[in-house]
This record gives sequence, structure tokens and C-alpha cells, in this order.
Amino acid sequence: MNRFDKALFFSVIAILLIGLATLYSASSRYDSQNVILRQLSWIFLGGVLFCIVLRVNYQRLGSISYLLYGISIFFLILVLFFGKARGGAHRWISLGVFNFQPSELAKITLVLALSSYIGKRKNEVTQVRFLFGVLCLVLPAFFLILIEPDLGTALLLIPITLAVLFAAGAKLRHLIGITSLGLCGLPFFWHFLKDYQKQRLIVFINPNIDPLGSGYTIIQSKIAVGSGGLLGKGWLSGTQNQLNFLPERHTDFIFSVVGEEWGFLGAFILILLYATIAYRGTKIIEATPDINGKLIATGFVTLFALQVLINIGMTIGFLPIVGLTLPLISYGGSSLITTLTYIGILLNIGMRRPLF
Repeated sequence: MNRFDKALFFSVIAILLIGLATLYSASSRYDSQNVILRQLSWIFLGGVLFCIVLRVNYQRLGSISYLLYGISIFFLILVLFFGKARGGAHRWISLGVFNFQPSELAKITLVLALSSYIGKRKNEVTQVRFLFGVLCLVLPAFFLILIEPDLGTALLLIPITLAVLFAAGAKLRHLIGITSLGLCGLPFFWHFLKDYQKQRLIVFINPNIDPLGSGYTIIQSKIAVGSGGLLGKGWLSGTQNQLNFLPERHTDFIFSVVGEEWGFLGAFILILLYATIAYRGTKIIEATPDINGKLIATGFVTLFALQVLINIGMTIGFLPIVGLTLPLISYGGSSLITTLTYIGILLNIGMRRPLF
């Protein structure tokens, strides 16, 4: 236990507590008690999985990584035919009191499978043909998530893959080449986007082009964050939140509630806690001699850091809206349970590394 990263662990606990307080405020106008009870139940379930993966040697997970990835691919196919539709998207499988989102599971299993595949072939990682094998592993999950559609999660898989390859020793020029090819293909993918996805990208450039439609959420979000000032308006006192001007304030735009009610100082403290988790994660990566553990940790730290940056970026208008939740705070079982699970694996890797 002397290798257990207490700074990382207690940062997670602090963010969960901030999340519960913020979620209570964000839902106080309609059903805060039920929302908090559900979130607590998901924290409990995520905590159970956290403890399980913390106790089991992460190398055992690597040995069944392809099986786990295959299961997630099965669920990604299943959700397209039997998934619960919301806003034209099929992303959830109803399990009664819980809506399971297979793409969240896929993020964990892809990192595990990718790390296992690359780790066993680390001597080939500098070869161009090896990269095609990696693409064949990643593309099934990428396209299945893309056609749900869930553009944000699908695009998130790309930098995760590149980060794992870089940590494994892939040549930088090869990674730049892959990135360049992807950027060149963006005009082609534009034609396959749904109308609402195209509109989101358009209003990112100019939200005022449709202030009462597609641009409404981001305009209200920026008003909420900006009106918080230095110290905020106080808990349960945010006008954009309490007067119901801000949509999706308990899920994708919950950072707006933090900014409005706790101001720059509260938002800074939250970001500092996120940065602590990411920093301690990088220290685990640096000190892990096992290539498989190093690659898994790289994938999870990249996933965590990018999701935080993208969510906050879209909340304040720096990035287009892509529907990614804020880790450990946004309302939702799949995201919360997934995040606690892979943080547990990250701590597991850290406990089996040399002390630093």
C-alpha cells in the first residue's frame, strides 16, 4: 500500500464530492433527490468495480483483453439494432433502472486490447506495416461508435491510439503522417454527418447564426461561466442554472454550473484537481517498467485528460459541442462507472511500479 497514490485517489474523491454538490444544484428545479440517489448508486457500483480492479493484477486483464474487446464490439453492434433512441442516436441499451452505453465500455477494452497487441510486438512498432494492424484493431470500434452516431467518442479513440503508439516507440513521422491523412479526409466525412452535427460545427464558428436554436446552449453556457466572476454567485444561486436557461446543465454542460456558482476560483480548483490526476498518472507512466502497464496507463491518462479538456473547451466555446461528459461529475452511470474502473486500473499499475 506504500505505492498507492494517495494524491490521485483523494483528488478523485474531492471531484466526486464537488460533482454531487453541483449536480444537486443543477437538478434542484425538477428532481434533485432522485438524481442524487441515482448518482450515489452509480458511485457505489463504480466503487465496487474500482476495488475489484485494484486488487486483481492488471496483467490478468491484459490476458483477456481481446475477449473483453470482442464483448464490447458485440454490444456496439447490438445497440444499433436494439438500442434506446434519443435525439436520433442509438447509444444506450436499457437495463431497466440503468441505461448502459456500450461506447463507454469500448474505451476501456480498446486501451487494454491495443496495449496487449502493441506490447507483444514492440519490436515491430517502428514499421509502417505494423500500423495497419493497429488500424484494423481500432477501426471496428471507431466506425460502430461513429454510426450510432457518437462523433465525440469516436474521434476520442484516435488521439488515444496515437498516444499509445508514441509511448511504445513509434516513429513520430509515421504518427504525423497518419494524422495528416485523417485531416485530409475531414471534408469527405462532412457528407456523412447528421444535420444536427453539421449545425453544431457551424454554430461553433458563429453561435449567433442561430441564437434560439443550435447556438442557444453554447450562448447560455458562456453567459453562465462569464457571470460567475471571481467568486461566483453562490451554491444554488446561479440564475442561468436555477431559472432553467441552461440546457443539459446536469450532463454535458455541468461545468457551466461550476463556473456560475463558484466562479473562477471554484473552476480553477476543480481544474487543479483534474490536473493532479493527470500529473500523477504521467508519473505512473514514467516509473512503470512493464511495457504493457506503461501503454495501458498512457491510454487511460490520455482518455481522462482529453475528455476533461474537450468538455471544458466546448462549455466555454473554445471547441465545438461533441457530447462528451465531464469525468466524475456529469450525471450518468456508464461514464461514471467507466471512469472509476479505469482509474482503479491506473492505480493498480502504480502499486506495482518502483517507488518514485
